[in-house]
Amino acid sequence: MNATWVHVTSGEGPVECERAARLVADALVREAAEAGLAAAVLDAVPGAATGLLRSALIALEGEGLDEFLLFWTGTVRWICRSPYRPPNRRKNWFVGVERLAASEETAWTADEVRVEVMRASGPGGQHANTTASAVRVTHEPTGLVAIAREERSQHRNKAPALARLAELIAGANRQAQRQAGTARREQHRGLVRGNAVRTSEGPDFKRTTEFRT
Repeated sequence: MNATWVHVTSGEGPVECERAARLVADALVREAAEAGLAAAVLDAVPGAATGLLRSALIALEGEGLDEFLLFWTGTVRWICRSPYRPPNRRKNWFVGVERLAASEETAWTADEVRVEVMRASGPGGQHANTTASAVRVTHEPTGLVAIAREERSQHRNKAPALARLAELIAGANRQAQRQAGTARREQHRGLVRGNAVRTSEGPDFKRTTEFRT
């Protein structure tokens, strides 16, 4: 049975979106277990305050996985007054949930992946980037490498680097099985506000709506 990676991200949202990302990740893992699925957090990037998440990479496996993810993959909306900025009148916060098909043949484990931090490329001269913020991950059994350098923090670059590595492993296996053909379809989704597949409300993150059938 194929494993699946799910990437939960607050995008470039404020601290409230990081709170929503934590609520989404916790609810996804909890509901997966209730549905009889195996769920494990492979990597998590902490947010600006204790208990918050910028992003998380979650591995899921089991019967009924496709049906389960119908109500998660896309944009999740959290309706709640800000617990951090009471005067803020905004109450809609958005989190992206992306699905990545992992390999049936090559199972990703933390012990098999080497994580390296390196200097991100930038303009030369006095404006050269001297911060070691880029992240390179190598799957040692296959030699596959993925890099993320677009964020200014190594912590924020780690999760997308791991997600890209998962895609590379999946692509290599599909090519070996001659099932992938000559092109791969992009599976990442952008964080599209206003087009939520699922909505939860209040501090207890109570689910209120689902739009997919």
